[in-house]
Amino acid sequence: MNTDPIADLLVRLQNASRVGHTSIEVPFSAMKMAIARVLATEGYVGDADKKNNSITIALKYQNGTPAISGVKRVSKQSRRIYMGVRDVRPIKRGRGLLVLSTPKGIMSGKTARTERVGGEALFEIW
Repeated sequence: MNTDPIADLLVRLQNASRVGHTSIEVPFSAMKMAIARVLATEGYVGDADKKNNSITIALKYQNGTPAISGVKRVSKQSRRIYMGVRDVRPIKRGRGLLVLSTPKGIMSGKTARTERVGGEALFEIW
């Protein structure tokens, strides 16, 4: 049993991209699917497809190097981190991405700033 499914998804993405896999498969949940869609929109992964009770996420590479070079879980189960719209800042000088869980759904930090909404900071990816 997995206690933190979001951290499991992030670790699977990072490990598979470092080894050179073309795709990963994770158990289905609506939150994981929303996270995969945000990452696909921002260009960190390919498309995500739901098959039976799992999600298949295609990994992206640029000239042989993975699009995902690092991941950091911000809000954990033991300590939740919430950010207002003024607290949302660029990650890694604009080269990274902050993913938030907001009242309007899962979205990137850039989208949250334009929508003028804050929420729980889930993770950073670069």
